[in-house]
Amino acid sequence: MEQSEINAIVEKQRGFFKSGATLDLKFRLKHLKKLYVAIKENLGTIHEGLKKDLGKSESESYMCETGLVLSELSHMIKHIKKYSKPKRVKTPLAQYSSKSYRLPCPYGTVLIMNPWNYPFLLSIDPLLEAVAAGNTVVLKLSAYSPNTNEAIKKVLDGVFAPEYVSVFFGGAQINTALMNIKFDYVFFTGSKRVGQLVYESAAKNLTSVTLELGGKSPCIVDETANIPLAAKRIVWGKFLNLGQTCVAPDYILCSEKIHDRLLAEIKKQIVKQFGENPLENETYGKIINRKHYDRLLNLIDENKIVHGGKCNAEGLKIEPTVLDNITYADAVMQEEIFGPLLPVMTYKTENEVLEQVSSHDAPLALYVFSTNKKRIKLFTKTLGFGGGCVNDVVIHLATSDMPFGGFKESGIGAYHGKAGFDTFSHYKSIVDKKNWIDLPMRYRPYKKFYQKLVKFFLH
Repeated sequence: MEQSEINAIVEKQRGFFKSGATLDLKFRLKHLKKLYVAIKENLGTIHEGLKKDLGKSESESYMCETGLVLSELSHMIKHIKKYSKPKRVKTPLAQYSSKSYRLPCPYGTVLIMNPWNYPFLLSIDPLLEAVAAGNTVVLKLSAYSPNTNEAIKKVLDGVFAPEYVSVFFGGAQINTALMNIKFDYVFFTGSKRVGQLVYESAAKNLTSVTLELGGKSPCIVDETANIPLAAKRIVWGKFLNLGQTCVAPDYILCSEKIHDRLLAEIKKQIVKQFGENPLENETYGKIINRKHYDRLLNLIDENKIVHGGKCNAEGLKIEPTVLDNITYADAVMQEEIFGPLLPVMTYKTENEVLEQVSSHDAPLALYVFSTNKKRIKLFTKTLGFGGGCVNDVVIHLATSDMPFGGFKESGIGAYHGKAGFDTFSHYKSIVDKKNWIDLPMRYRPYKKFYQKLVKFFLH
């Protein structure tokens, strides 16, 4: 698609937004309800696309993608009226008589750029929040998930006119063409490298952004943890979607006192959850493409494999693989893994944990397995991270009542539920002053008596 064609579509969206149609709450609510119905009617097509692109089973697709989207839609349909109302705030006595409020208003035409690892969830979640806030949307889908993209386009084309929501496919060329356009807001989910490019491009137009990135999310396990349960939950969260999850535990940092026990339980759980031959398990999934498959193989030090390690190049599959005796010098610790490789490191003291984690980029997530309340408080308050869990992994993103987002290098801004509505809204601060009284103290000439009154009101 040529730049001129893209420009024309965006201009139509600007015109539609200026018409005021999306400011109508009933109009937005109608389309959110239609979207809910369309997703329910096309679950089979969506799940089939996810199966072809990522090898996801129907159960995992619903649990981690379509089900979460339907839950978010239900939340927004239920609460959109409340979220859209002006928010009354306290007015200082010096501004008597008036009322003050914050009025949520849409940005206008927004660009949403999605990743390939959860192509349905991470497209529709921000889109429905942008629509709920009253924006028009240009949705750019990842070129790596073509089958899911077709399902998404089918759903959205059946709900929205192109001047309201437009869907774009393609790679770097389309990305560049879109970033040449001045949007009113940009929402990006993906790698830190691409996120930096998006941020630089948006900065040229002083466009506000949300960046949902990633990082090496640590999983800290101390000697007081319930080791069998910790291993069970870590294995589930780490190898969900073959580790291609932005909030997956990237590596384990465990007390050396329980290292052997934890490792034994992790091995046991891998067999229990994926079988003796995970590569033959039809529900295990696959790596998105050959490029990422080869990248992951280059991160494996065969001398440090303590479980797994087998792979299938034709099927783009790598077994759940545990690597032990890992240090920060190993290749697997030089980048976010984003695959089914689990490095294990140990620590001796709490200060060692604080020093090691804080000396690296702030991660998107942090997980602590412990029953020591003092230690839990120390790690969660002292260390910088986007969000996380205590005695579990991943599940903190599956609620509409809590913002999800990064911190420092792992992202800017947050969304889900009210936070998502707020992300795609600008809040205008407004004072509504009454005419029946007009205090003279603010007008020239400034008299001493009035100065005393000013000091009284402002102190």
